[in-house]
Amino acid sequence: MENVVLTVHLLLALALIGVVLLQRSEGGGLGMGGGGGGAMTGRAAATALGKVTWILAIAFIITSLTLTVLAAQKAGGSSVLDRITDAPLREEPADPVLPGTGGDLLPPAADDTAPLTPTAD
Repeated sequence: MENVVLTVHLLLALALIGVVLLQRSEGGGLGMGGGGGGAMTGRAAATALGKVTWILAIAFIITSLTLTVLAAQKAGGSSVLDRITDAPLREEPADPVLPGTGGDLLPPAADDTAPLTPTAD
């Protein structure tokens, strides 16, 4: 069910983007070159696209709320903070020792390294 609602939600989002981009800019702004054409012109096109935009926006909000309700039901009423406080504490070593000789930051001595000559198998 959640996958179906999510698919419808994504299709509505794409359709809403398309319908908004099809609308004619009223204020000039970025759409200054508005040319027209098509079967519908003038106010009829603006009114029809406006209605379609409202319908798609309402459907988008409904699917958003539905997805929120479905996600809340899956959560099971537990909080992330509840999981953190219930977990046993991990004990860390008191004095961590670095690899190498004695835990210092110097590289290992030359005699401790492997020979660089290849061996025959």
